[in-house]
Amino acid sequence: MIDKIVIANRGEIALRVLRACQELGIKTVAVHSDVDRDLKHVLLADETVCIGPASSLESYLNEPALISAAEITDATAIHPGYGFLSENADFAERVERSGFIFIGPTADTIRLMGDKVSAIKAMKEAGVPCVPGSDGPLGDDDATNLRLAQQIGYPIIIKASGGGGGRGMREVHSEAHLLNAIALTRSESKTLFKNDMIYMEKFLEDPRHIEFQVLADQHGNAIHLGERDCSMQRRHQKVLEEAPAPGITPELRERMGKICADACVRIGYRGAGTFEFLYQDGEFYFIEMNTRIQVEHPVTEQITDTDLVAEQIRIAAGEPLSIKQEDVVINGHAIECRINAEDAKTFMPSPGTITHYHAPGGAGIRVDSHIYSGYRVPPNYDSLIAKLIVYGKTRESAIARMKTALNEIGIEGIKTNVALQQDIIGDANFQSGGTNIHYLEKKLGL
Repeated sequence: MIDKIVIANRGEIALRVLRACQELGIKTVAVHSDVDRDLKHVLLADETVCIGPASSLESYLNEPALISAAEITDATAIHPGYGFLSENADFAERVERSGFIFIGPTADTIRLMGDKVSAIKAMKEAGVPCVPGSDGPLGDDDATNLRLAQQIGYPIIIKASGGGGGRGMREVHSEAHLLNAIALTRSESKTLFKNDMIYMEKFLEDPRHIEFQVLADQHGNAIHLGERDCSMQRRHQKVLEEAPAPGITPELRERMGKICADACVRIGYRGAGTFEFLYQDGEFYFIEMNTRIQVEHPVTEQITDTDLVAEQIRIAAGEPLSIKQEDVVINGHAIECRINAEDAKTFMPSPGTITHYHAPGGAGIRVDSHIYSGYRVPPNYDSLIAKLIVYGKTRESAIARMKTALNEIGIEGIKTNVALQQDIIGDANFQSGGTNIHYLEKKLGL
């Protein structure tokens, strides 16, 4: 049913999708901005279409240009990758109305889970544990909001219903700061997300970030593929991920995984998705669902021997899941370090030409990257340039392999955060496992 796919993204995820398509015998169309002509997947695709200038708004977020690219190349489907338009319900709807297959959930599902208030309501109805909170949007009555915060108990966090990526949230530790925080978050939400709906939750002070990978088809089948620990974060942005999560027992994994899979069936989900939780004192609390492939999907692929992107494509083509829950076996341990074009200390972006690149190798080493010697990193997009993934039979062996891989990787001509990743991997508390989401920022003095 799918014989040609428009890859509506750039960088390493675009190359990852292209590789999956090639293995499935599907032709590819690489769309690109005028500064991305030399991206590796553009050089390897069957067809290419320039969709605009460097600005994302005029290229990768340009919906008419993406639809036109599918039309002029006679493609049958569009894969959005992650970021850009991957969780844009209007775009998904526009793709389907134009006669193409959107490789992802339905527009209705994206809307449901993209709005945090409606997502929490749906998850509560599906039996998914949620953080204690306002159970709906906050109104304008100050007295009611003050009383609600008191009932929940400080500290609390104010969140934008349409927020994501660490934006649109504000911690409040005392009643004196509550009303100002509500006003600021509401204003910020309206500016950033064109939606001033906000809500309130209990702020957990010592949580880990644990997420469950799910797959669901159009025939009522849904499975989970275990969990990932994404607690190593800076400003709500993940820096390093691993799977499985240290300290999560097989019994707890199975219980929570089943809850997530059952929720997928209840809401009619299709495709790959991720349930994100805060985990504290042995309890899980749902925070959001990502209705797309994740940056950190490779660690799950390594421990389950499953091609998640290929499964996305098969599901979009109407096929049932190729694996059943009983086929999913968690083996070994995987870690992913995000390699960014940025200063390891100041975190300032470092665009420029890569004068030399050497990829690490050896047993259990995987590098997902679009860079090469002579490639110019543009200043216009996210600074992620590579994902260094290692696999070992044990967590200890995976850590040892990551140390070796980080020492071996060579990227010259620009600054990278490799030194930061080496610091994290060598950290005694990380090596012990179970650090919380605030650990890295405290370590860095932020």
